[in-house]
Amino acid sequence: MKFRFHCIGVPHTITHKDYVACAFTQKVLKFCKMMKARGHTILHYGHDKSEVDCDENIPVTNDAVLEEAYGGYDWRSTTFKYDLEDVAYKHFYENCIREVGKRKEKGDFLLCFWGWGHKAIADAHPDMIVVEPGIGYGGGIFAPYRVFESQHLMSAYYGMDAVNKPYSMSWYDAVIPNYFDLDDFTYKMEKQDYFLFLGRLGSHKGLNIAIEATEAIGAKLKVAGQGTLDRIPNHVDMVGYADADKRKELMSNSKGQFVLTTYGEPFGGVQIEAMLSGTPVISTDWACFGELNLHGITGYRCRTFEHITWAAKNIAEIKPSNCRKWAENFSLEKVGTMYDEFFYSISNVHGKAGWYEENTYRNNLDWLKRNFPVDI
Repeated sequence: MKFRFHCIGVPHTITHKDYVACAFTQKVLKFCKMMKARGHTILHYGHDKSEVDCDENIPVTNDAVLEEAYGGYDWRSTTFKYDLEDVAYKHFYENCIREVGKRKEKGDFLLCFWGWGHKAIADAHPDMIVVEPGIGYGGGIFAPYRVFESQHLMSAYYGMDAVNKPYSMSWYDAVIPNYFDLDDFTYKMEKQDYFLFLGRLGSHKGLNIAIEATEAIGAKLKVAGQGTLDRIPNHVDMVGYADADKRKELMSNSKGQFVLTTYGEPFGGVQIEAMLSGTPVISTDWACFGELNLHGITGYRCRTFEHITWAAKNIAEIKPSNCRKWAENFSLEKVGTMYDEFFYSISNVHGKAGWYEENTYRNNLDWLKRNFPVDI
């Protein structure tokens, strides 16, 4: 079946590959490409400078609005500014609600990638099938149909009460991982002599631990991302903000990437990006990493500083080919199949037999099948 998707951009950014620092902006960008390639109709609502694979790009905001709301700040060197009550959001909501109303048809999906930040638009169109298609946030979940990025996050959402409470789960909640365009990455087997940290600069992402670990073993660390450091040790090379091309270069040449998030990371897309580049990951051992970083195969999951330094000293034991093979499970083509299955199931709820609907065209149930590295 083919569907019509109304894809809502993030009001304070532009749906463009340059905004690679915003994971939610990139979700919108990649989702449009992924599902349009599968034959669905894509209507995108966002900034007039958006560059999206879609059937229609509907401008509902522009540079003048962002300038009025946020001034001329450099989001590349700091974190993004926004407030759901600011002028940029109010302008976005008003225009988006109107433009969706002009185009919606019965059975259309309204996709709220930004969670609560899109609720005002969903509330204005209760006749549409509202979905949060990539939940990677810890609050503000409102849609009747939900896709979580990881089993960890869905379990956290339901909480401990669900463990002993019958019928506390929803048949239509799904776990579908984040998705990646393989053309955005360069796979290399031969690596240069440095480790990489790529992400927002702060202790919550484990940057301080990555610095301490590389200093302890006498290794070089390149640091790229939004933010600054008060003190830069001699073994650390500050790269600054890394655009799509710079990220590709840094990840493909790194011998290992630190993703030592100290909170319950929903997905940690940078670990899959590293693996697509053939680069092993040194991560913490909780949250999404238990699902995504195959210990001893695509990297190492660590609980102590000794674990981390051992992993760094033995990073060459991890084969780049295994990293790449596992990460290809998160390609647009692979994950697109999972979304097709999800939206088909949801569509059956509306005017059909629902949970009992028969699919006479099905010849397999491979939508969850993954390819594992040869060493497993």
